[in-house]
Amino acid sequence: MPKFVDAAVRRQEIVEAVFRIIAAEGLERASLREVAAEADLAVGSVRHYFTSSEELLAHSFSVVVDRIIGRLTSADAHLADLASGTPEYHRGALALLSEFLPLDGERAVDACVWMAFKNAARTKSYLVPEADRGHRAVAVIVGRLVKELSRDAGGGEAEQHRLVTEAERLLATLDGLTMHALLQPDWMTARICGDVLAAHLADLGRGWDGSVADRADGRLALSH
Repeated sequence: MPKFVDAAVRRQEIVEAVFRIIAAEGLERASLREVAAEADLAVGSVRHYFTSSEELLAHSFSVVVDRIIGRLTSADAHLADLASGTPEYHRGALALLSEFLPLDGERAVDACVWMAFKNAARTKSYLVPEADRGHRAVAVIVGRLVKELSRDAGGGEAEQHRLVTEAERLLATLDGLTMHALLQPDWMTARICGDVLAAHLADLGRGWDGSVADRADGRLALSH
């Protein structure tokens, strides 16, 4: 009898092969042939699930977007249950923001893949929808956090502009920390990332304590 293959499981195995290749060798190496070899499959088997490299890469981008947004949404839901201004809320906010950063093996791979796809979307139009979806979802969560943390947030046009500016500044900080941590993991440790985030959020008028280093030893764990 022919062996039964769970299509969803096989598609996920192929996507994980894409992630490993991107993390180790870069997005340009993630061809159907290379992915098939990494997944220990024939090229024809990969084509059974993804008819082209573009389809495979677009789907893989959607998976990493869902994975990151899922972690952020879970952390955001936990934060909503905490009293604003308390030490627990401060730690929860830092934990939420740490989900963006490559502070352990899983998040390191996801951050590397996320950044590679975001950069590729600049020239590959088939990646643009997922890039936009990911940015909007992250912006909503960050914007809500900034609004909660801002001092004397009002409803005027000037205040709304300030909130948007602060949200974009925080997004840029997160992108910068992610890139630094990927490129210089021995220097940009979890503790330094936490200190940078705490200093940044202090500009919004609150005192901060806690660290994002609780879940990591401060080193990336990218491995093929």
